Amino acid sequence: MSRHIAGRGRTARVTPPVGPPVDDVECDLSSKLTLGQFLKLASLLDSGAEAKDAVAAGAVSVNGEVDVRRGRGLVDGDVVAFGDRAARVVAGDGQGRPE
Repeated sequence: MSRHIAGRGRTARVTPPVGPPVDDVECDLSSKLTLGQFLKLASLLDSGAEAKDAVAAGAVSVNGEVDVRRGRGLVDGDVVAFGDRAARVVAGDGQGRPE
């Protein structure tokens, strides 16, 4: 006779994360950090004009959802993706040291 004990015996399948690898980018969050600023800061795009066009075209996602607001405020832990690259907002003290 077999007895099933909850939480034992069967293991859940772990699926690998889908999407691009994520780079951590330390940011000073003492003032508002916008999506357009972060795209340049994380080197996902080279200029503000490119960021404006990419966001307006719906080619940028925040935490897995497309966002067309270039002025959207970002917070610690947000993941921004463009094409095959992604970057995570990591709060810092603005002097290159984590808080």
